[in-house]
Amino acid sequence: MEQVSTNRSFGGEQGVYKHASAATGTEMTFSVFVPPHQPGTKLPVVWYLSGLTCTHANVTEKGEFRAACAELGLIFVAPDTSPRGEGVPDDPAGAYDFGLGAGFYVDATQPPFDRHYRMWSYVTEELPALIAENFPVDMDRQSIMGHSMGGHGALTVALRNPGKYASVSAFAPIVAPGQVPWGEKALTGYLGQDRATWRLHDAVALIEDGARVPDLLVDQGSADPFLEKELRPELLKSACEAAGIDLTLNLREGYDHSYYFISTFMADHLRWHAARLSKD
Repeated sequence: MEQVSTNRSFGGEQGVYKHASAATGTEMTFSVFVPPHQPGTKLPVVWYLSGLTCTHANVTEKGEFRAACAELGLIFVAPDTSPRGEGVPDDPAGAYDFGLGAGFYVDATQPPFDRHYRMWSYVTEELPALIAENFPVDMDRQSIMGHSMGGHGALTVALRNPGKYASVSAFAPIVAPGQVPWGEKALTGYLGQDRATWRLHDAVALIEDGARVPDLLVDQGSADPFLEKELRPELLKSACEAAGIDLTLNLREGYDHSYYFISTFMADHLRWHAARLSKD
């Protein structure tokens, strides 16, 4: 693991790191904010999964999480959204919603993507092991959150790993990729035509099939241009109501899909996670 940059803010340290990933077969980049703490102290961790076209840098530079993480004592980890580098295949047409920057947090089974696009294994196994080895993390206290495609990732990771994460939240998540164009394209390209396999990477389908978390926090902008066609939070609301999952769905009037929206409500999400990460 190579540390490529570092800075101090709010009494903590923000670092950007690179490492050779066995899961993706490429060099991966991630950022970590470690708040001020006493030597030897183990801290809870919040994983943040970013959206389409993003890297680790979007939330690191624009997410406004450091002050809240410093106040609450939370380590904040932000991985990239896909493998990158020479030999990593992209969308054949160069579209933004598939391939580079659009890993969708799945382990691809379809060539040529199956060799490198193993983001599920990366964010659920390889990166957590690396973080646990190198940072003062209490791995018994983990939470996960994400934006858009990363919101999809956070929801599915939490739903498929009951008890591993104390809490899960999302900003403008793709809640039912099997029912929207972004998801249909990505899941077909990475996993093939069998829609039954898609259900393991679809939050609404997972809930319909019995997956449960105690509660969910979702913020959605009312002026989001992707709201009606790609995000469809009403599908998550209906699934949670049928399953008895306590969903807090905040429709934020006038906000769009951007980091102005995310940065405005980031501290609210981190406080929500901190309350569930605290040990009595």
